[in-house]
This record gives sequence, structure tokens and C-alpha cells, in this order.
Amino acid sequence: MCGVVGIVSRTAVNQQIYDALTVLQHRGQDAAGIVTCDAGHLFLRKGNGLVSDVFQQQHMQRLIGNMGIGHVRYPTAGSSSSAESQPMYVNSPYGITLAHNGNLTNAAQLKEDLYREDLRHVNTESDSEVLLNVFAHELQRVAGHRPEPDNIFDALRGVHQRCRGAFAAVAMVIGGGIVGFRDRFGIRPLVFGKRDTDSGTDYMIASESVALDILGFDLIRDVAPGEGVYISAQGELSTRHCAESPVHTPCIFEQVYLARPDSIIDQVSVYKTRLRMGEKLADRIVARYPRNDHDIDVVIPIPDTGRTAALPLAHRLDVKYREGFVKNRYIGRTFIMPGQQQRRKSVRQKLNVIELEFKGKNVLLVDDSIVRGTTTSQIIAMARAAGARKVYMASAAPAVRFPNVYGIDMPSPREFVAYNRTDEEVARVIGVDWLMYQHTEDLVACAVEGNPRITRYECSVFDGDYVTGDIDDAYLERLSLHRNDLMKQRREADYSGDHSVIELHNHA
Repeated sequence: MCGVVGIVSRTAVNQQIYDALTVLQHRGQDAAGIVTCDAGHLFLRKGNGLVSDVFQQQHMQRLIGNMGIGHVRYPTAGSSSSAESQPMYVNSPYGITLAHNGNLTNAAQLKEDLYREDLRHVNTESDSEVLLNVFAHELQRVAGHRPEPDNIFDALRGVHQRCRGAFAAVAMVIGGGIVGFRDRFGIRPLVFGKRDTDSGTDYMIASESVALDILGFDLIRDVAPGEGVYISAQGELSTRHCAESPVHTPCIFEQVYLARPDSIIDQVSVYKTRLRMGEKLADRIVARYPRNDHDIDVVIPIPDTGRTAALPLAHRLDVKYREGFVKNRYIGRTFIMPGQQQRRKSVRQKLNVIELEFKGKNVLLVDDSIVRGTTTSQIIAMARAAGARKVYMASAAPAVRFPNVYGIDMPSPREFVAYNRTDEEVARVIGVDWLMYQHTEDLVACAVEGNPRITRYECSVFDGDYVTGDIDDAYLERLSLHRNDLMKQRREADYSGDHSVIELHNHA
């Protein structure tokens, strides 16, 4: 899960990209980067940390130009080294930078092909650098003296023929413009919009519509699966479908957790989808207690993503809704923090209980999902310590039992609390009196109601069905070895002293 943005404007883009990245900060807190272009020169600043940490006034002043791209990252694959922060750069052809959200499932084979056949060197373990080099090679095959829209779209056809998995990316071509493109399944989100000014029209491509909103851009639409969107440096917009047989299958976990609730993704309101998730959960509880003879005294959400589902659930059950946890907003999202030890420590720092809402009550806690169960079990223990008589748990998502291979850094399956456990066994492990999960078909129905043209969602973390059709047990085993907590701790130790920042001024 990462956030990308690209802007072609009539004015300087440095502050605009910075503001957009702060809005997309929820998509990655590990690293941030911005690259701008002015008169054939690239100006790049990137490094580990939050957007506000990486960019200081002196850096912003050097990021000159009316065209640029940006990225916020958390490490899906590879390490948390700043060497793998984005945007990434290659000098041929023209000079290209790229920012990528997603994960290439055939990155290992592509890396070998790039070396043996394309004679290109990949310097990191990042699949984003692989994607950049594939695009660069394909563009070099069809390139003329200067990049034209036809060249860009021909290159994207080659990218789609070679690359598998999930990718929503923006790239900037020196002397050309900015291109956004999305895999043929549309797994990761990407939108584009425009803003009319007295001097002309500005264009923007971003991971979520909220980034456009904050900068006053009007949403045009989502980038379609397999489509390329090209905006020249002169502000001319071109679009073209570049992949064969696109099948729109977006990731359902964007609706569950990843995206901001005020985003519109694939014409579906994330906020309304989460409201419907609460209603479906309530229906399940009503079915369990058909005469409304449950003993729930209060519904309390686990902030922040549990709130939207908890409201309609409480209303449907005719039970009080209360805020029982106060959140420290200066602590990052625990789901995307590297290493189990850091996640455990951050829960106590992030949440504190309001005891009067728990003392002597039967409490139903509502969360968006349960992955490892580490955070959940600590929150449940906090509720009991605050005096709750009974603690129940409702998850707006189904049980997570399978790894994600399309850009979400979910751990080894053996680290999932629901791995090889029944719902009742999970309830005992996390310490609740009973546990209610959403059904997968109900979850999908919540999103489909917002856009009936999307008939299928990518739900592999719940059902193990990988839509790209190229995932086997051997791949999942390699992924498990790479993502388990022990390996992450080793990588963190390797790069614990790495605070380097790259700043380049490149000539075309």
C-alpha cells in the first residue's frame, strides 16, 4: 500500500505535491519523495520518514518546476532502506522517474529478463525499479527524437504484456509529460482530475480522490483497468486502453481499511460502503438473537476505521453508541508498522480508555478487520481492565486467512490469528466472549451496491482466490519466508542506522 501523485500545472507544483502527499500519508509512513522537472532538469528529494519529516523549507525551495510526481511508501517487499524510497529514476530514454503502488508477482523473472535480454541493471530489491526499467525499455524500443503520446501508449502495451500483478503508477518523462497507468484488473486505485485556471488547465493523477479534493481539482474519473493517461508538459490530455482483456477486479481491502472514508474509488463511496458494512454486521447479530434478546449495553468502535461501521450497527440494534477510546493522532497506523514489537508498543501509546464507558457494562467492540490479533487482544484486555463485565467483538471484514500478494504487507499466514482456527478458537485467543465476522459475500455486496458494474472484487485475503491466476503454493511459501516477523526484524537491524537522503539535480 503506497500513495502516488502526479501534477502538470501552470504554476510551481512543489507545494501542491507536498499537500497531496500529506493527504495520502495514511497509505504509507515509511518514506516519501518528490521529483520535479524544470527546463529539462530533474530535482529529486526523498528519504525515510513522514512527509513533514522528509521535506524542510530548503528542500522545497529546490524542487522547482511546473511538473512533478510524488510518493509515500511503506515496504511491501524489500527493505525499509531509503535506497528503495521513491520516485525512482533511469536516464534512458529521455530520463524517466516513476512512483508505484502495488506489487509485481513476476518481479523475479522480470529482473532476470531485464539483465539477460534488455541489458539493464536493477540496483535494489524493489519491484518498482523493475517496473520502471520495463517501461523504460519498452519506450526505448518505440521512441523517437522526443516522446509522443503514441510512443507512450505503445510502451504501456509492452508493459502490460510483460508485467503481472498489481500496479497503479505515475511516471514523468523529461521532455514529454506525466503518464498514469493501472494494471488490467484495476486492483490498486488511481484517479485523475483537472482544475481550470485563468492561464489554462492543470491536471492531476493520484491514488485517491481526496488528494484532488484538497487541491481544488475536479475528479474526471478513475483510470480504467489497463488504461494509460498521458498529460503533456503543455497540458494536453490523452487516454488510451493499452491492455488486452481488462477485467475490473478492484481490491476490497481498499474499502475495508486502506482508503480514506472521504474517497471515491471506482465510483464507490468508501464512507457509504463502510456504513453498509455495519448494517450487514447488525443483520448477522439480529439473526443470532432474533428476539433482540442480546445483552449488549453499548457499542464502542475501535478508532478510527471502526467508527463508520459501528454507527449503523448500534442504530440497528437499538443500543447506545459511545466513544470508549481516545486516540493519540501522532502515532502511526499499527497495521503498517514494521515489526511485531513496535506494533505492540504503539497500541498503548495510541489508545487510552474512557473507563466510565466500560465499567460494569457488556461491550460490543467494532473494528474494520482483525489480522494478527495482537492489537485486538491488547484492546480487549484494556476494555476488561476498565471494568467491562463482558466484551464482544464484531469485525466489519471476514477472517483474514491468506496473504495479500498485490501490494499489502500482510504477514506470513502462520502469523494470522485466524490461520487454521475456527471463529470460536479466535475468540478464545483474543479474549472475547463471542466474535462475529462479516461474510465475504455480504462485504462484496456492500461495495457492489455503490457501483453494480463491478461484479467481482479481489478478496484473496479472505478466500485465497488470486485473480491474476499466477499464484501457486511455491510463490506463497517464498512470500511467507520473506514477510515473517523474524525476517523483518533482521532487515530493520540491517538498516537501523540508515537515515540517508538522496538529492539529485540531473540534466536531460
